Amino acid sequence: MAKRIIQIEEKVPFKMLVPLSIQHLFAMFGATVLVPFLFGINPAIVLLMNGIGTLLFIFVTKGKAPAYLGSSFAFLAPGNMVIAQFGYEYALGGFIAVGFVGCLLAFIIKKFGVKWIDVVLPPAAMGPVVALIGLELAGSAANTAGLLDEVVNMNNVIVFLVTLLVAIIGSVCFKKFWSVIPILIAVVAGYLTAVCVGIVDFTPVMEAELFALPNFTAPKFNLDAIMMMLPVILVIASEHIGHQVVTSQIVGRDLIKDPGLDRTLFGDNFS
Repeated sequence: MAKRIIQIEEKVPFKMLVPLSIQHLFAMFGATVLVPFLFGINPAIVLLMNGIGTLLFIFVTKGKAPAYLGSSFAFLAPGNMVIAQFGYEYALGGFIAVGFVGCLLAFIIKKFGVKWIDVVLPPAAMGPVVALIGLELAGSAANTAGLLDEVVNMNNVIVFLVTLLVAIIGSVCFKKFWSVIPILIAVVAGYLTAVCVGIVDFTPVMEAELFALPNFTAPKFNLDAIMMMLPVILVIASEHIGHQVVTSQIVGRDLIKDPGLDRTLFGDNFS
């Protein structure tokens, strides 16, 4: 699955590195768990692959570009379309195809430099694309809340409103460590609300094994499914470039030049 990079500061004392890493793990945890739930797959597999992908990224960039690779909301809309028409295996094939194209883009950057990017991917064009992703997710949120059902369940609406309000209020009012994890806090608040209104069934939890091997799925490839997925490369490439620019300012070193945008983009998409 494609990754959303959450950068961490490099020039910090070692004793502060662990708490900062834990904060960023919490910051991305909500999205990393929510995205596989929306796709209907096991979040444990996604967390495992996020960890492996992050290690690969660090290896490819020689440890010069601090980052954590997590799940990306950019794939939700096309991913759900592919799953509905072809199945999840073909969505996996689409994810791999996007990663392959991203690797090709990294080689193009290595050969021709980065100046052409502002022409092909101008900020004025990428801004609306990213905004469109948010608008697409609004429909997913309404559907998950049951607002689009013929008969609206008020318990679902209550959970939806509590989660939304906690996320909004937390993003504005929370301070220090809590300001990093408003989404995670909102998810917890929504879950507790769901328990209170009686729509949580603990039976699967009680019947689940304490330890279990991941249930991996082999990808399948279909040209139509791949073509539906490929436009996402515009979004994740734009996100990646923005993350490297911001992180460069944080660590006081130009990551676009060292280790180079070609290397970080290849590490991201290869992972």
